[in-house]
Amino acid sequence: MSYEHIFDKMQIDTFPFALCELQGKCDMDMGGPSRATLHYILAGRGEITFKNRPPVEVNRGSLVLIPASTPHILRSFGETGEPIPFCQPAELNLEQHLHKNEEGILDGRLMAICSHVKVGMKGVNDLVDLLRQPLVEHVVADKYIVGPVELLLQELSAPTMGSRAMVQVLLLQCMIQLLRKRLLADDPALNWMEALIDEGLWSALRLMLDKPGDPHTVESLANSAGMSRSSFAEHFAAAYGSGPMALLRGLRMNHACSLLGQSSLPVKRIAALVGFQSRSAFSRAFESAIGKSPRHYRADSHKIDLL
Repeated sequence: MSYEHIFDKMQIDTFPFALCELQGKCDMDMGGPSRATLHYILAGRGEITFKNRPPVEVNRGSLVLIPASTPHILRSFGETGEPIPFCQPAELNLEQHLHKNEEGILDGRLMAICSHVKVGMKGVNDLVDLLRQPLVEHVVADKYIVGPVELLLQELSAPTMGSRAMVQVLLLQCMIQLLRKRLLADDPALNWMEALIDEGLWSALRLMLDKPGDPHTVESLANSAGMSRSSFAEHFAAAYGSGPMALLRGLRMNHACSLLGQSSLPVKRIAALVGFQSRSAFSRAFESAIGKSPRHYRADSHKIDLL
């Protein structure tokens, strides 16, 4: 397999966009959504903060892709106005806000278009779940991204027949260019993509992506890759940057977040579906990874989720 094959087969699905506006110096808690989150900064200056990694500074034109199940906060550096954060569907007054931005009257505000995204390949779900660090690109000077972004904003501000399909096409173009630029820049956040072009490792990755709750072991994954246990572990760590079991734990937490946020299944049942034999062991692992208990995550997801 090659990177060209990955791009050829890449697919993207988007969910409703939201317009997030932070007036003055304030924060907006974005939670830890079960899907990857895309933020595009329309105006202002600020940062995106995380629990266990350095913040990412953002300003007008910043495009940031946040891994799934990553709690983060959108923070405005604005000094003027009452500190009021709010979020609303993107089509509500987006055109008016874009006009205000062009007129330079959004001083002291940070404004962003945000959405959850699923990026995969034909026959493979949520390839972007392999992402472990945020991807950041400033797109103002990149015609291959800024052009599609401007068209995307037009579609969101005045949706009409075919707008959903057009948004997906434009966003896929942005995503391909974002990945291409970061790969060419040797961004360590994309080291994991090296595992995708190794046929043996790809077989094991597909098993973990498609069925994270199955009782995988290093031995069983090595068999699927056609390698010895030691050779598989060595190749996997070299390509992905961590062992297969560490990745599997992350994929299981992503799947758990999705089930907690989008279903009414009992926590005990979710624990079993993501490979845990007891609810207590699952709850401990979940809170360690996500920063809150499954019960609190489920309650918060209904308050914060952009959907």
